[in-house]
Amino acid sequence: MADVSLKEIALIVGVVAACYWNSLFCGFVFDDVSAILDNKDLHPSTPLKNLFQNDFWGTPMSEERSHKSYRPLTVLTFRLNYLFSELNAVSYHLLNVVFHAVVCIVFLKVCKLFLDNRSSVIASLLFAVHPIHTEAVTGVVGRAELLSSIFFLAAFLSYTKSKGPDNTIVWTPIAVTVCLVAVATLCKEQGITVVGICCVYEVFIAQGYTLPMLLDAAMQILRGKCSIPYSMLQTLLKLIVLMFSTLLLVVVRVQVIQSQLPVFTRFDNPAAVSPSPARQLTFNYLLPVNAWLLLNPSELCCDWTMGTIPLVESFLDIRNIATITFFCFLGSLIVFSLRYPGDSSKTVLMALCLIVLPFIPASNLFFPVGFVVAERVLYVPSMGFCILVAHGWKKLSNKSVLRKLSWICLSVVLFTHALKTLHRNWDWESEYTLFMSALKVNKNNAKLWNNVGHALENEKNFERALRFFIQATRVQPDDIGAHMNVGRTYKNLNKTKEAEESYMIAKSLMPQIIPGKKYAARVAPNHLNVYINLANLIRANESRLEEADQLYRQAISMRPDFKQAYISRGELLLKMNKPVKAKEAYLRALELDRTNADLWYNLAIVYIELKDPTEALKNFNQALELNPKHKLALFNSALLMQESGDPMLRPEAKKRLLSYVKEEPQDANGYFNLGMLAMDDKRDAEAESWMKKAIRLQPGFRSALFNLALLYSQTAKELMALPVLEELLRYYPDHTKGLILKGDILMNQKKDISGAKKCFEKILEMDPNNVQGKHNLCVVYFEERDLIKAEKCLVETLVLAPHEEYIQRHLNIVRSKISLLGAAEQSTFPADGTAAVGGKKIPFENLKEVKNEQKTTQTLNSNINKGQSNSKKRTEKNNTDKETKKKSTKEIKDIEKKRVAALKRLEEIERILNGE
Repeated sequence: MADVSLKEIALIVGVVAACYWNSLFCGFVFDDVSAILDNKDLHPSTPLKNLFQNDFWGTPMSEERSHKSYRPLTVLTFRLNYLFSELNAVSYHLLNVVFHAVVCIVFLKVCKLFLDNRSSVIASLLFAVHPIHTEAVTGVVGRAELLSSIFFLAAFLSYTKSKGPDNTIVWTPIAVTVCLVAVATLCKEQGITVVGICCVYEVFIAQGYTLPMLLDAAMQILRGKCSIPYSMLQTLLKLIVLMFSTLLLVVVRVQVIQSQLPVFTRFDNPAAVSPSPARQLTFNYLLPVNAWLLLNPSELCCDWTMGTIPLVESFLDIRNIATITFFCFLGSLIVFSLRYPGDSSKTVLMALCLIVLPFIPASNLFFPVGFVVAERVLYVPSMGFCILVAHGWKKLSNKSVLRKLSWICLSVVLFTHALKTLHRNWDWESEYTLFMSALKVNKNNAKLWNNVGHALENEKNFERALRFFIQATRVQPDDIGAHMNVGRTYKNLNKTKEAEESYMIAKSLMPQIIPGKKYAARVAPNHLNVYINLANLIRANESRLEEADQLYRQAISMRPDFKQAYISRGELLLKMNKPVKAKEAYLRALELDRTNADLWYNLAIVYIELKDPTEALKNFNQALELNPKHKLALFNSALLMQESGDPMLRPEAKKRLLSYVKEEPQDANGYFNLGMLAMDDKRDAEAESWMKKAIRLQPGFRSALFNLALLYSQTAKELMALPVLEELLRYYPDHTKGLILKGDILMNQKKDISGAKKCFEKILEMDPNNVQGKHNLCVVYFEERDLIKAEKCLVETLVLAPHEEYIQRHLNIVRSKISLLGAAEQSTFPADGTAAVGGKKIPFENLKEVKNEQKTTQTLNSNINKGQSNSKKRTEKNNTDKETKKKSTKEIKDIEKKRVAALKRLEEIERILNGE
């Protein structure tokens, strides 16, 4: 086995870098969204054991909706990417390019087992630049192919060392091979097929048998003319060990998927659900289609499902000629490689093994797969193709007549392939560019039209998205998902009638329930979301809430483990003021998924509605244990702690609010509530800083403006409060508490009685029954020395609030003043112009305000309405000032006593007149 030189490594790495440098500028597209962006298994907060319990997409293997693709080691590398760069796509793409370079180098070492040095380098270079690999290298989820290929080739190289001197068995390389096969399988399922390649290598390469020799030996043994040779017994022993280890891996793999195959629909793989002979003819036709992609990768497409390749339904279909031609060519190569001895036949045999065996899991021969053609599954088979091409080139170049032409053709192929790969990488830059490039190749795939629509929808370009979704329904009229997309887009465009019609069409296409047969086996689980989407649409109409609830219950009856239906129903039941039933719905959802932080958060909201803050806080804490960065749980649990009034909880509340503003630095609500906490703790300077930051982020923040002004008024900075109040009233001219506070400052600090009067009069224009505004206007009349008007005003106020003691007291004071004026015929006012009784100012009544205008009751709906935000609520600071105790002269006290006695006599007379 020849070693790989540093010069060869440098050449291969340079070519790979030249072909794939632009892949670093691509984002997460297509399947990357599910495997990377939506996969919680990447997060450090998720236990590592979950990687070995969930599928490639983060769904528990035990769930029926699981894809059953078990690749924990590949997910582990994604998690490492996330640990170092979170969701920075560059690091993911860079690691893929590095892995591809490693595969090319290891492949070069394998090639040198069967080809000369120059042909091996050519095969490796062709593999490095082949455009068919862009999906595996530039698409991040293609890493499964790359990792599996590294261990696949390493296992094979290890096995080639298992033959010792005199045909003895070296067991260490075999043990290493078995371990590497297991690792390759944990990266992607096709890794196990290397065992078949090792078996072929052992029989036809290491032992040098040909098919005629084996047949002849078998006949001799069966006739009893000879016994089994010792060398053949050793070969059988090695094969038995390999096959036994493979069987063990298969059993473990079956146990992991719990003996369940994934659920696919006819849209994913139409031939799989077609009758004979269409199913067999189509599956056989797909083989030459894949071979053609290797031979001529000019038209590549990221998605070959649905109507991309029409079914071959008749023996008279002209495409059967391609199938027959392919099998004839493949058969001739197999006969040549098995029948004749020599290096050339061995090279062809190993090339065919690399092409055929790794492709078997994707061939639909043993079980249906969820695609028609997938370019990334050709990553390993292309190795055999490249060996065949390099071997054929070697044969041609050895002929002097064709040597120059062979070099020219090889140079053109390598150069054009490299250019095609470089250009193809740009298609993977975004979902829009990827699916638009696919539509250039195939316009009969409704999924592609849908995916372009999704890309435009993500950019909020709903009008254009709608056109693509409608086209998808035309291409595939029975595509449930396409009609759902149309309905959702109409909803985003506020066309509820059209949205409901589209959802109803999608609902009518759902298969009917058949007794005794699982519903999920006949429909994609995500299609059940049509019930959720339709219910979410119609529940906006208060008169149709029961109808919406019926749809949720219908979805649950079809699929009792449909977690999203319980979540949405819980939200609806809260809206219907049925918190107990909502709690039951969320608890049922938690039985299905106790690791969902959003569910714990929603349950906490239910307990708030049930007036059980202790349980609510427990559930908030549970949500934060699962996801320490759960923004809404951080925010609302902090508010709950703050509103509890327990000083012991304030440090933790502050800690959570600080974590919240770290996650949401542009949300003014976080800074505002930090300010309120500081006000509760009498940290005035800190409170002022937080309030100002909230106002900078959100100019016109009503509660922040008012409470900042209130803070200034509490800390003897009343004049600083005035410009803040002016800004508040500019945004909210009808802010009653702001007008009261402004009038208070104008009256007591600025001595602007006229300005204060305007504030109180404006309050009464908006609300004639506002007791506080009315009372304070009475004080203004007193300050203006119009005691009769002040008395009348206080009498009217007392009618509005007969139980308010301070109004009665102030009325008595004014009447006493009137009595004094009547006796002395003169009233003395202090020099500063404030109305005085016994040397003290008549105070304004206490201001009361709420911090925010709403209370948190909304819940999270994590799948259907992504990004939905809750309004945050908080009761504003209650600024309670003790009423100043009044002191009066002896004369005024006597007059008050006489008035009280007179009032009692009047009351007695009224009772007598009323017959009491």
